[in-house]
Amino acid sequence: ESCDRTTAMGRRDYAVLMMLAKLGLRATEVAMIDLNHVDWRAGEMLLLAKGRQRTRMPMPPDVGAAIVAYLQDGRPQSASRRLFVRALAPHVGFASGCAITMIAKTALDRAGIEGCAHRGAHIFRHSLATDLLRSGATLSEIGQLLRHGNHDTTRIYAKVDVEALRTVSLRWPGVAR
Repeated sequence: ESCDRTTAMGRRDYAVLMMLAKLGLRATEVAMIDLNHVDWRAGEMLLLAKGRQRTRMPMPPDVGAAIVAYLQDGRPQSASRRLFVRALAPHVGFASGCAITMIAKTALDRAGIEGCAHRGAHIFRHSLATDLLRSGATLSEIGQLLRHGNHDTTRIYAKVDVEALRTVSLRWPGVAR
């Protein structure tokens, strides 16, 4: 809601935030999506992921709708094949994930969200994983969605589900439960 979708920049920023929040993409992955990487018929996109991996990711309807709104009534004319381009001239694709991180930081500021240790694109990835964990997804399922190469990387999300951790915690000697 912090994006003014009546403006071209607001539609772009909303589409970027939807990709971060709904798909758990990294900032660099969003910045590097090419128009040729979106397969509208299959409802998926090709990601150039961490470690030079290429992976296909399903595109939920709400994310697709946000991208379509940006492409139809927001993306400026550009020779760039990148999905997201600068709103101000020159209308070129973002060079890195830094621009995506700034879009996320600005949206968090507009929404008045404070008290986060890390303010930027990664908070959306972490929030998605936390929400999935609280909804009953396994760490293995979350790791697959986030494309983690190592299970230990996904385990950092277990620390936030305090209620689930309480069910497996051992009783401390001498302390009533």
